[in-house]
Amino acid sequence: MVDHDPYDIPLDKFDISQQALWAQDKKMEYFRRLRDEAPVHFCAESEFGPYWSLTRYADILEVDKNWKDFSSEPAITIVDPEEDFPLPMFIAMDPPKHDEQRKTVQGAVAPINLKTLENTIRQRTQNVLNDLPDGEDFDWVDRVSIELTTQMLATLFDFPFEDRRKLTRWSDVATGGPETGVVETDEQRQEELLECLEYFSRLWQERAEKDGSNDFISMLAQGEATKDMSPEEYLGNLILLIVGGNDTTRNSMTSGVIALNDNPGEYAKLRNNPTLIPNMVSEIIRWQTPLAHMRRIANRDYKLSGKTIKQGDKVIMWYLSGNRDERSIDRPDEFLIDRKQARQHLAFGFGPHRCMGNRLAELQLRILWEEIQKRFHFIEVRGAPELVPSNFVHGFVSLPVRLHPL
Repeated sequence: MVDHDPYDIPLDKFDISQQALWAQDKKMEYFRRLRDEAPVHFCAESEFGPYWSLTRYADILEVDKNWKDFSSEPAITIVDPEEDFPLPMFIAMDPPKHDEQRKTVQGAVAPINLKTLENTIRQRTQNVLNDLPDGEDFDWVDRVSIELTTQMLATLFDFPFEDRRKLTRWSDVATGGPETGVVETDEQRQEELLECLEYFSRLWQERAEKDGSNDFISMLAQGEATKDMSPEEYLGNLILLIVGGNDTTRNSMTSGVIALNDNPGEYAKLRNNPTLIPNMVSEIIRWQTPLAHMRRIANRDYKLSGKTIKQGDKVIMWYLSGNRDERSIDRPDEFLIDRKQARQHLAFGFGPHRCMGNRLAELQLRILWEEIQKRFHFIEVRGAPELVPSNFVHGFVSLPVRLHPL
């Protein structure tokens, strides 16, 4: 239980990564102090080893764009890779290999394909919303956020639709160890991810010889840069695509409902002017920042805001904190659906690793809120959300709501 004031802790004892801060939603005041007093901060001891924290927008941007001095290898989270279970993936690679593998699958979410997908997304959104219970409480995360994102993932992978909830499970297992309660042991986690590999390996074999498909598996199986991947690298890239397509959108779909409940003036603004929805989508993503951090390793000694980061040091870019930085964002602790330049947030990253599916995420969220506004005057939050106890996935396990139709 975290019950101490962050201003009572010596800065050299600060560890923003500790899971309890995230499980109890106590991290924001810790971030505020770091931004004010130690924006480039070294934590010598933590569960994840020593690391630097970057908490201001400008410092994060500088490092995120600088892939030559700050490497993405061998992992993108504060957790070091398991030596006996490596999961190489292109987001945890540097150019040129990163660029070659990313280019192989990027076409699936290219603008021309998003236009094709838009009608499918809208029809599925309508079906999910029309099937929700009226006049009783239900779990928004399960019935809407998970269902819509999982349907979209099944389409992008051309994955058997009846098994689509396996994708949600594998995403949760990939980003959560025993400390999150998702699995009981590391061995269970590895076993479930190997089941994922086995399932997708069958799909790979089916599609390796079929030309013309633009689903992720066909693209990986036929791409020059990916067709000879090892099983470990295939699994790593699968996990990347599943988590990337699941967590950002899924948790933003939930946080928007919470933010509008907490800010009734903004909900009224939305009712009066639905044309604000595209801008509101960007504000929701900034407000939530569904993936709280990304990590880098310094390739050389590097001076940043008066501190010297040594070659080989682990550097954590806390996107969540950067998106609340008063120095770069006006009134960052306010949720404003008509915020100017709302898309200039850090949640998708910058540089060569900027989120490949950012436009698809925005499209899904825009369609969801367009269809919500056609049906419901109010989505009422009926209890406290259950949070994902993670310092990486900044999201929700459940959220009880009740609908108030038009």
